[in-house]
Amino acid sequence: MYIPPFKITTKIIDLISQISLNIGKLEAIDSKSTLPMLRKVNQIRTITGTLQIEGSTLDEERITALIEGKRVFGKVDEIAEANGAIALYKHLEDLNYKDEQELLKSHKILMDELLKSAGTYRTSDVGVGGKNGVVHVAPPNWHIPELMSNLFRWLNTTDEHPLIVSSVFHYEFEFIHPFIDGNGRMGRFWQSLILYNWNNYFSVIPIESIIRDKQQEYYKVLEECGSSGESTLFIEFALQSILEAIDKVGNKVGNKVGNITENQQLIIEQIQLNNKISASKLSDIVGISSRKIEENLAKLKEQGILQRIDGTRGYWKILN
Repeated sequence: MYIPPFKITTKIIDLISQISLNIGKLEAIDSKSTLPMLRKVNQIRTITGTLQIEGSTLDEERITALIEGKRVFGKVDEIAEANGAIALYKHLEDLNYKDEQELLKSHKILMDELLKSAGTYRTSDVGVGGKNGVVHVAPPNWHIPELMSNLFRWLNTTDEHPLIVSSVFHYEFEFIHPFIDGNGRMGRFWQSLILYNWNNYFSVIPIESIIRDKQQEYYKVLEECGSSGESTLFIEFALQSILEAIDKVGNKVGNKVGNITENQQLIIEQIQLNNKISASKLSDIVGISSRKIEENLAKLKEQGILQRIDGTRGYWKILN
C-alpha cells in the first residue's frame, strides 16, 4: 500500500484547529439569509483565481458575463479555458472525490474545448517549466496509471484529517502531473472537492483566489517539496491559504450581518430605484462627497452586495 510521505508538524496541528474553529463560526450564522449571497460572488473569484494562476487575462467581470451566458471578447483559448472551469465547478456538489473515473470525467469537462485527449492520462513525458528552465520532470507516462491508482487507493483508505488529505492529494497530483495539460486547475479543484465533502461551507470559500495572490510562493513550495521528497511544507502552505480564505469570507459575512452603515443603506435604496444612478447624483441625495460615495460603493462591491455590470457606462446590480 502506497503512503505519500509527509510529517504532521505542530504548525499543521495548529492550523487545523484554527480552520475548524473559524469554519464553525460561519456555520453558526444563518446560512439561508447570509451565505447564499456570497456563493455566486465567491464562485466567480474562485474560477478567476484558478485561471489567472495559469496566466489567463480574464477578470471577474468577464467571468461573470460568461457565467450569465453573455458574449465576451477575448483570446479564444482563454474563453475555452473559462468555459471549461465554469462547467466543472458546477459539478462541485455531485462528484465523488474518491473515484478515479470521476477525475477523468472532470478533466474531460474542464479541457474538452482545448484537448483532443481530454479525459485521458498523458501518453508522452513532460517537464514543468519555471523561470530557470525545467523545475520538475514528471514521472514517465507509462507509470501514470499505476501512480494514480495508488494515490486513489490511499485516498480511499486513509484515516488522516480531510484538511491534510486534500493538501497531500493536491501535492501528489501535481508531482505525478497525469495529464498533458490542465493539471494545476485539476489539482486545485480536487482539493476544493475534498474539502467540500468534509464541510459544504467550502462552496463559498475561494481558496484559489488566495493561492493566486501567493502564486510565486505556491510554485516555490511545490518545487521545494519535490526536492525534499515529501509534502509537509505544501500541507502547511495549503492550510495557511485555506485559513486566510475562510477569514476573508468571515469578514464579509460579518459585514453583511451587522455593519452596513446608514449611508450605505441609502445608497442601496437609491440604486434599487435607479440602477444607472451616478456617483454625483448619489452624493447630492445622501449628502456626502463623491469621493465618500465611491469609497462606500467599493466597500459594497467587496462585501458582495453590489456588482458593476459593463464598466463605467453600465449599471449597478444588487446581489442581495
